[in-house]
Amino acid sequence: MEQLKKYFLFDERKTNFRTEFIAGATTFLSMMYIVIVNPTVFSAGGMSFGGVYIATIIATVTGTLIMGALANYPIAIAPGLGINAYLVFTVMISQGVSWQQALGAAAVASGIFTVLSLTSFREVFINSIPLSLKKSIAAGIGLFVALIGFRSGHIVIASSATMISLGDLKDPMLVLTVVGLIITMILIVLKITGGIFIGMTITAVISLMLGYWKIPESIFSMPGGFDKTFMQLSFDGMPSLAMIIFTILLVTLFDTAGTMLGVGQQAGLIRDNKFPNLKSALLADSIGSLVGAFAGTGPTSSFVESGTGVSAGGRTGFASVVTAFLFLMLLFLQPIAAAISAIPAVTAPALILTGCFMVADVANIDWQDYTEAFPAFLTIMPMTYSITNGVGIGMITYVLLKLASGQFKQVHPLLAVMSVLFLIQMLY
Repeated sequence: MEQLKKYFLFDERKTNFRTEFIAGATTFLSMMYIVIVNPTVFSAGGMSFGGVYIATIIATVTGTLIMGALANYPIAIAPGLGINAYLVFTVMISQGVSWQQALGAAAVASGIFTVLSLTSFREVFINSIPLSLKKSIAAGIGLFVALIGFRSGHIVIASSATMISLGDLKDPMLVLTVVGLIITMILIVLKITGGIFIGMTITAVISLMLGYWKIPESIFSMPGGFDKTFMQLSFDGMPSLAMIIFTILLVTLFDTAGTMLGVGQQAGLIRDNKFPNLKSALLADSIGSLVGAFAGTGPTSSFVESGTGVSAGGRTGFASVVTAFLFLMLLFLQPIAAAISAIPAVTAPALILTGCFMVADVANIDWQDYTEAFPAFLTIMPMTYSITNGVGIGMITYVLLKLASGQFKQVHPLLAVMSVLFLIQMLY
């Protein structure tokens, strides 16, 4: 126990074993919904729910353990809902890329992320993108994820007259989605730990009472289906997926850095605007993503829900170690997770509210400066059902407007190069 205290710096960070354990458990409860929602999303792309379920846990445990044991931060890592919704609904479904190739693209992006994490170029890369575009990329993914949630929950449906329309208010699934959404919002407003997961559970119980699903014969079982996703990724045609790889890299890098800075600030671990062990923290995410791609899921990200653990007193990586081991225990709950995922109304509220959280960053965009506002707006709008298009259009517009207004010095050379590459890709 004494060695544990020394390794995780309990005394320096004024914490103890009991506090860190509670913090780790709190973070786990706040984000365990991902083991149901993430496999559900990938199932829409033709992947095995069971395989992705196991891959989600493996990626989460790997990234979170590294974050805890090496970086010593109370930050949990898991497959990011926003970037993985993009991977499934834009890359796989809309663009027709096979899920094997999509995972290959995610692996390549994760490999590049790992290399960047080991070099000082990561700072150059992050600093080359203006704040307005960083925030708008996150917000664009948020709207995209929310739209997917509205569709899966039958709240919006296709319309030949207006493209999309409000669903049938007599549709039981729509009603159940709205009920679940209201319950989950109330839980979050009341600051109930694990509000999203509890909301999903209550919605599942209501659907059980109404006869929309049945409890599986066995709640516990040995993990199954992993052979359908493990090492099934393909690297064929990677050059043609260059912009998709770039988008994955861009989003995961900003998402991770932003969340780590926010949670680190909350925990009081950042001093003089410096983030100790940044290299190890970024490696935790990049390696988690790499392992996840080979196991059968998309990129990982630092989870903002880690803030609930910090609020419970978590100050060291031991909290993350606790979170990782609790996720490992979920391997044997696959049957109940699969049964719950079969009801769209259970997972739709989680998607919708995740989108809401991601859109909040638009408040930090300078809407009075139109050279910042117009590119940000074009980046956010998910009209083409593609985050890649939004990122490209936003970058190109940003460079053009800065050039036209005589502010070209504000454009980082790397951003100018990326804009040209996006333009070439869109034209040809």
